[in-house]
Amino acid sequence: MKAGRLVSILLLLQTRGRMTAAQLARELDVSVRTVYRDVEALHSAGVPLYGDAGHAGGYQLLAGYRTRLTGLSAGEAEALFLSGIPGPAAELGLGPALAAAQLKLRAALPAALRDQADRIRTRFHLDAPGWYAADEEVPHLTAVADAVWHSRVLAVRYRRWKEPTDVDRRLEPYGLVLKAGRWYVVAGPGPRTYRVDRILELESQGQEFSPPADFDLAAYWQRYQADFVARLHRGEAVVRLSPAAAARLTGAAARALAETGVREEDGWTRAVLPIESEDRALVEFLSLGTEAEVLEPRSLRSRIAATARGVASRHAAP
Repeated sequence: MKAGRLVSILLLLQTRGRMTAAQLARELDVSVRTVYRDVEALHSAGVPLYGDAGHAGGYQLLAGYRTRLTGLSAGEAEALFLSGIPGPAAELGLGPALAAAQLKLRAALPAALRDQADRIRTRFHLDAPGWYAADEEVPHLTAVADAVWHSRVLAVRYRRWKEPTDVDRRLEPYGLVLKAGRWYVVAGPGPRTYRVDRILELESQGQEFSPPADFDLAAYWQRYQADFVARLHRGEAVVRLSPAAAARLTGAAARALAETGVREEDGWTRAVLPIESEDRALVEFLSLGTEAEVLEPRSLRSRIAATARGVASRHAAP
């Protein structure tokens, strides 16, 4: 709605300073022409907003002007209470701050919105870690978060999966990411991604750095995940699946089934599925039992047959 856009423009300029029409259009997902019209509407309403032409131009509010317009819609208030995940906040040392912020927000809300926010909090609970994920100690998380916040260089001893396992690294920590209950730090040079729980020793160098001006943590993480998936599934297997087995597939395998699957006369589906490695595929396809048949590669089919014979022999009646 137009009223919501006008409020958003006002708050964006108040928090970020000068912004061009193109930048505002991207933030609001509207056309530049719409931004022009909205700016004129703000002018007409008496908002001290002015624009400069040229390469370094843009719109900004008159110095010292602050709006008191901070009203929240019902959806916005509910979303704010959903965004407070106490576990990760506590791990970062922000548990008390989060609780205090939510208390102040709740007190500032009108009664109707406060009731809705309370209802959201009692009916939805966000649990980030996956099933079977053991609670892991992350002793250096607070120190890493402090270095991220203050742009300070770290010297760490890091344990990786390949030889040599324990290595020394100089990190310029750009940001922290919580993924499936596990903390990662994205750091230069590179940048590269490190698991925080694998940092064995840490020392602040007392030296500050400047992150690249064009670095976007969310965009980097999206590219990193896509690259990880591409590196993870480097092989393929041709398989036949019963309807029951096909229904159990998830993630990349389910997408490949939808794209390549061909239904055969017996009701089974032949498809080309991505695999990480033959060792991993052996375990995954054996878990489907007699509801799946691997056709290619022949080496994987032979290993499954040999393993099945071994299992049958081990469990044969005495």
